[in-house]
This record gives sequence, structure tokens and C-alpha cells, in this order.
Amino acid sequence: MTRTFLLFALIACATAAGAQTREQWIEWGERVHGGFGTLIALGIRVGQDAQKRLSAGQRELEVTYFDGPATPCACVADGVMIAVSSSPGQGTLRVAAEKAPAGLLARIVFRHRKSGAAAVYRIPIAVMPRMAEWNKTLEAPGRYDAVMAADALYTVE
Repeated sequence: MTRTFLLFALIACATAAGAQTREQWIEWGERVHGGFGTLIALGIRVGQDAQKRLSAGQRELEVTYFDGPATPCACVADGVMIAVSSSPGQGTLRVAAEKAPAGLLARIVFRHRKSGAAAVYRIPIAVMPRMAEWNKTLEAPGRYDAVMAADALYTVE
């Protein structure tokens, strides 16, 4: 088995058991992404919110992620992936080639695999200065807490 497959299998098993602690989310973010920054935490927050809004459990959402034109990397997609147990290998996470509209860090479409219900999340690029500041001044636990407590990080349609 490949290392990537084993990692996805571990994530699926760990998250299928239920809610994770802050420390577990940080560990998974570090394993998947190589570090735990605020954009990983933001992806986790958005993914958890989508699960609640769409009454979805683990592995029940299909995700299409669109980077904004000025987005430095698709870090948010990695956070979403671990939050909802989506995977490129399973065909439940796609990073689109086309870009999100100007002014957005990301546009993320969640679709419930059984019901077809959908939610579209828009993360404005305007959150980047706040994210960058938290990355500079806080350690991983503080980054997680700051993102989970912050207002106005995204909108939902």
C-alpha cells in the first residue's frame, strides 16, 4: 500500500469515530499538510459547518474546491478533507482547475451524496491578513482556537 492510501485510511478510521479534540485536529492537519496553520483550521471549521447544515456524517459529502485567483495554496482544502473524510482517491474531493471569482480566497461546494442537498461556502480574500497575523503570533493550539472563535470568516449560500 502507498503511504498516501494509508494516511487516508487512518484519517477515515479516526474521524469515523466521531468528534475530534483540538489536539487530534492539529495532529491530522500536520500529518496531511505538513504543518498546522490557520487555513487548515478554517477548512476544518467550514467542513464541520457543512456537515451540520447538510445533516451529513463522515464520507457523506462530495466537495468541489475552487481556489481564488490570489490564493497562495489550497490549504483550506486539506482542512476540509480531514473534517469530512473526503478524498481525491475516493472521488469525493475535487480541486477545480477553474478559479473562484475575484475577491475570494476560496469557493467550496458541498453536496450530500444521498440527499443531493448542497451548500456553497465563500471565503473572502480579506481574511488573509488576519490569518497571516495569527500564523505569525500563535502556536497551533492558539491558531485553532482563534479560527474557531472568529466571526465573518465565510458566507454560506
